[in-house]
Amino acid sequence: MEDSQQPGSLSPPELAAVRRSLTDGRMAMTRRSLLRASGAGALTLGGLGALSACGIPPAGRTDAGRSVDHSGQEKRLVFSNWTEYLDVGDDGSRPTLDAFTRRTGITVKYTEDINDNDEFFGKIQAQLAAGQDTGRDLIVLTDWMCARMISLGWIQRLDQGNLPHASDRLAQQFRAPDWDPGRAHSYPWTGIPAVIAYNAKATEGRTVDSVSQLLDDPQLKGRVGFLSEMRDSVGLTLLDMGKRPEDCTADDFDAAVARLQKGVDGRQIRRFTGNDYINDLSKGDLAACVAWAGDVVQLQQDNPDVKYAVPKAGYMTSTDNLMVPNRARHKKNAERLIDYCYEPKVAARIAAYINYVCPVDGVREELAKIDRDLADNPLILPDREMAARSHSFRALNAGESKEFTQKFADLTGA
Repeated sequence: MEDSQQPGSLSPPELAAVRRSLTDGRMAMTRRSLLRASGAGALTLGGLGALSACGIPPAGRTDAGRSVDHSGQEKRLVFSNWTEYLDVGDDGSRPTLDAFTRRTGITVKYTEDINDNDEFFGKIQAQLAAGQDTGRDLIVLTDWMCARMISLGWIQRLDQGNLPHASDRLAQQFRAPDWDPGRAHSYPWTGIPAVIAYNAKATEGRTVDSVSQLLDDPQLKGRVGFLSEMRDSVGLTLLDMGKRPEDCTADDFDAAVARLQKGVDGRQIRRFTGNDYINDLSKGDLAACVAWAGDVVQLQQDNPDVKYAVPKAGYMTSTDNLMVPNRARHKKNAERLIDYCYEPKVAARIAAYINYVCPVDGVREELAKIDRDLADNPLILPDREMAARSHSFRALNAGESKEFTQKFADLTGA
């Protein structure tokens, strides 16, 4: 037991913090989406070739080395994460991390110093390239950036023996990303679905549940939005065309971009956005758009006219992932924290605060103790049918990354 309190229950201050987050946390959640989107294309435009031009070692380099683990002697770790991505108490405390410290004696220096993937990469790339300690034991980055850092040989393999809960509880849909086979280097922190959202008042009660409607319905003309995140917008379009984003070809990608270009030229698509679709959707200026599920959960609390639909063709899911960088001094301590966050009671508390997809099996009962509506929301806990409709964009090599990103930038005017 971590303390005298039952591990699945929340103290009154902790519960108050969760409730507050569910009613007052919309801007925090949408801000997270904005930050996630802002850097999604910048590094990929240059690809790994750009890294080599800057003196960064090529993919696959492993001579940066692994550190001697000081976890036994130093009961601490440094954890870098995105803003508003972990529960907060009324007094500014971190209930999840405090409970971890009480149980293990390991103190956690928690920093919200990841504002976007590229910016954070810029902070640590020189140290990793030189085989130096970044000063961080645990980091959270989006899957496409994780793929690059793993390919560069800058991320440590995890000791699965230290991860019994994580290896057992990881949801099936997240177990086999092509960029990290067998989850050798990473575990997901959250899943980030891209679905279709619409304002029922603006659509006069009509459901919008497909990309075909977004692109072809004349009643939606000029009131449609797509995301400026390439993998989500192109991925959903590919699915609507009967193609799998997991194994799309360059010709498939070009066909999807051409279809979106037709929507731009015909003024069906109003614009491509980060998370700034939120206000337009709520007001009805956008009748329908591609949206991130975490935003939808929050928007629905404020505006009952906001609805969502999961296309029959499927939807896109990306992930933010926990990783241990090379030369980290406290690898085992970091692994213990990863494993702790995969305990259902702990995972439920985190999910209740951040409202993104929980990657941990077996949390429904625990989440229901906090909020029954959240436990029943498939945008947070996908049921088997919804999980089966989830798709992820395949990993791109350096050349593809540069080519695809440029074509999408040409489409969006970025």
